[in-house]
Amino acid sequence: MWLVVQKELKELLRDRKTLFFMIALPMLVFPAMFGAIGYFTSKALDDAQNKVLKFAVLGGQHHPELVQQISDDASFELVSLAEPTDFKQQIRDKQLDFVIELDANAAGAVLDVGQSTVTLYLNDAGLNMVETRIKEYVATLNENKRQQAFETLSVPESKQLALLKPVVLEKDNIAEARENWGEKIGGLIPYMLFILCLQGAMVPASDLAAGEKERGTLETLLLVPLDRTQLVLGKFVVVLIAAIVAALVTIFSMGFWGLMIGQGMAITFIQDMMTQIAVIDYILMFVMLVPVASIFAAILLSLSIYARSYKEAQSYMSSLILMVILPIVVAMAPGITLEGIWAWVPLTNVALAIKELIKGTMDYFALMGILTSTLVIAGGLLAFCVYWFKQEKVLFR
Repeated sequence: MWLVVQKELKELLRDRKTLFFMIALPMLVFPAMFGAIGYFTSKALDDAQNKVLKFAVLGGQHHPELVQQISDDASFELVSLAEPTDFKQQIRDKQLDFVIELDANAAGAVLDVGQSTVTLYLNDAGLNMVETRIKEYVATLNENKRQQAFETLSVPESKQLALLKPVVLEKDNIAEARENWGEKIGGLIPYMLFILCLQGAMVPASDLAAGEKERGTLETLLLVPLDRTQLVLGKFVVVLIAAIVAALVTIFSMGFWGLMIGQGMAITFIQDMMTQIAVIDYILMFVMLVPVASIFAAILLSLSIYARSYKEAQSYMSSLILMVILPIVVAMAPGITLEGIWAWVPLTNVALAIKELIKGTMDYFALMGILTSTLVIAGGLLAFCVYWFKQEKVLFR
């Protein structure tokens, strides 16, 4: 068996495409992902903040000073509305960014006219900073009216805040920062780990069976004085090594680039989160991925054994990605925790366990049950792979 492993590993290491999926891709995914998210988010927010917004006013005669303040701002451009006009359609057609409507009480003292309303019409379907930027002027208007009312009522400054908020709700979140951020982004990590692990095993799995059929070397291999069980186990070990290397490189890349990008971009929460995850938790993530990689290796090799050609094997394996994504997405859903039935759902339980490890709330004893059940599934799939390889009608379709 180990002669088969050595042979297949040598051929694997000569294949640049395989090495790319095993090593280069996991190393490049995390910096590319963090960098792209940071760059495009920053650019989109900056563009939305600095864009010159075209606006119109309805009822501007009720508070001309406010209209003048907004129009004097270089980031706004006042547009006159023709009468009659469908200003909402103009907003949809992007001729206007927003319209403000002031009621008759806009400029009046709050003690005389009561509450007033400023209505903001905008298309809020996309990313924009319209409401945020207009809120600044409304906040100033509110503050002026409050001060005017306090002066009229002779309310001392020390009592003004208490009058506005007689009761204040203070929140003391006892969750640690690691647990907070782990809950928010912890579900994404197993998603990337599983997909990259699967991708790392797909290329060698396709080549070791379907590729051999296509090249006509499978018949020669079957003539060697080795039991077919040893042959398929040798191929399985090579595919498993490819998947594990991809997983190991992925975990290393996650920790390394998380620290580097956090320091380079001065993102303190990334630095804090990555440094708070203990080395033992990274090791346990890797240990949990080994049986998952075994499941992937057994399934992929079985598909490759069945396929007539490399291309056919790739088409089967591409559809497998959807089957892998589903249990991971379930683990990302709100309210799904590592309790009850979810602790026994294949792949979902591993994804939830990795999330708990990132959060720092994992019950380490529960890992034994998850690890054992996943190993049992991997063993069953490997047994099927061996059986499948022994079927002449499958090998020579």
